[in-house]
Amino acid sequence: MAEVADPAQALPAVRHAEEVMGTVVSFDVRGGEAAAVQTALEEAIAQLHVVDAVFSTFKENSQISRLGRGELTVDDCDPEVAEVLELCAEAERLSDGWFSTKYAGVVDPTGLVKGWSVERAARHLMAAGASGVSVNGGGDVQLLGTPGPERPWRVGVSDPLRPGSLAAVVSAAGADELAIATSGSAERGVHIVDPGTGKSAVTDLVAVTVVSPRLTWADAWATAAFAMGARHALSWLESLPDVEALLITAGDEVRCTGGLGARLG
Repeated sequence: MAEVADPAQALPAVRHAEEVMGTVVSFDVRGGEAAAVQTALEEAIAQLHVVDAVFSTFKENSQISRLGRGELTVDDCDPEVAEVLELCAEAERLSDGWFSTKYAGVVDPTGLVKGWSVERAARHLMAAGASGVSVNGGGDVQLLGTPGPERPWRVGVSDPLRPGSLAAVVSAAGADELAIATSGSAERGVHIVDPGTGKSAVTDLVAVTVVSPRLTWADAWATAAFAMGARHALSWLESLPDVEALLITAGDEVRCTGGLGARLG
């Protein structure tokens, strides 16, 4: 996903791209006092690297890996581990088990932790006095405030079946906060696990894009909905408050929640 250009007046921007968590996290920060914004940006970047060190399932010495092996208890870990696992438990409950952190005995909160950490970074920058923040973590985006007077954030959603094309453009007009998260198989193959089988999810979907105020939940809901498949996902997403979604099937069928149209443009 990427910000879509708008001809209206925009505030000066501080931009930065950071390689972390196996992806690139891009920052676009508008307004605020320059020194305060720069300090907050450096702090947000440092927080992301701490999250990577604590939660990476690819690092044998991360706290989440050691927790999974029984070498640590939750109380032994940083407080953020308990916070994230509580959020994951809530996501599992609200998705009727389609979101899960337990696969073949391994504790894996990665379906939520990236969204949570990117949202936290964005909020840290707003708290430092920025008037608009966009943080894009490998295609999952948290938007806060505005990039300029009477100018909303706009984000293009990639078309998984037509590389280089957009399936939609989401506008944050009228919203102080908006998040967009996509789960799918186009770029990374089928990497989402079916909690019921412990194997790669067999689904008729190629992409699910979820739009909601908070990236923590948008990330988790996109993961769960993709594992469900189109038949169940759309009705489930419709039942969630403040959530809209765009689903694209392998047969190139587009399905949307009823209120998504108000967010396009």
